[in-house]
Amino acid sequence: MSIQADRMIAVRTAKTIYRDGGTAVKVFDKDYSKADVLNEALNQARVEETGLRMPKVLEVMKLDGKWAIRSEFIPGKTLRQIMDENPAQSTALLERFVDLQLDVQSREAPLLTKLKDKMDRKISESALDATTRYELHTRLAGMPRHKKLCHGDFNPSNIILTPKDEAYILDWAHATQGNASADAARTYLLFWLDGKIDTAENYLTLFCEKTHTARQYVRDWLPIVAASQSVKGNPKEREFLLSWATVANYE
Repeated sequence: MSIQADRMIAVRTAKTIYRDGGTAVKVFDKDYSKADVLNEALNQARVEETGLRMPKVLEVMKLDGKWAIRSEFIPGKTLRQIMDENPAQSTALLERFVDLQLDVQSREAPLLTKLKDKMDRKISESALDATTRYELHTRLAGMPRHKKLCHGDFNPSNIILTPKDEAYILDWAHATQGNASADAARTYLLFWLDGKIDTAENYLTLFCEKTHTARQYVRDWLPIVAASQSVKGNPKEREFLLSWATVANYE
C-alpha cells in the first residue's frame, strides 16, 4: 500500500501525516526507531483507556519500507488556527486550552513511563556539562512524585476542534505519568519556542490560578524540563532549551 502525496495534511520532524479516507496515517522516516514507533502506538492505546476524547489508534504497519501508525481522522481546525484567526477571543480560547490540559491531568494511566525516570535519562543524554547535569539530577530527585497523566507536548496545534465544537487531543508520543507542573513547564517553554512570550505568561498565570499552584513551583521545573527536552529537536531549539537549563540559581 502507498499514500498519495496530495493527501498530505501535516509535516513534522522525521514524520509526515496523510489523510486516507476516514483515517490519518503518520508515516515515519526510514531511519526512525522501530521501538519509538511501537512505543508511540502503545502510549496512544493506553491513554485511550482513560476515556479522553482523542483519535483511536487502528493499526501499526509498514508503507514503502517505512513504519506508520493509522489512527482515526478527526475533522476540524487546530486550536492554534482558531486562536490565530480570532485574536479578540484569545483569553477565552487560552482558558479553554488550560481547562483541557487540566482534564488530561485529572486522569491516570498507570502503565505509562514515569515522567521523572524519563527526565533523569534525558538529562544524562544532554550536552550540558557534568556539574550542571549533577545539579539537575539532584533537583529532579527532590521534586514530588505524582501519577497524573502528562501529555508531554501539550500545545494548541495538538488540539482539534470539530465542527460540533468538540475538542480532540492529538499526538501522545511523549505521554508519561508524573507531575502536572512539569507538564505545564513544558507547555510554557513551547509557547516561548513559538515566539509567543505574552501568551506563555498568560498561560502560566491561568494554570497556576486554576490549580492553586505557586508560579515559583512551575518555574522550578523549567531548567529540568528544558534540559530533558534539549536532547531532540533542531539546533536552534536545542540552543534555546540549553540556555533555560542553565539559568537556575542552584544553592
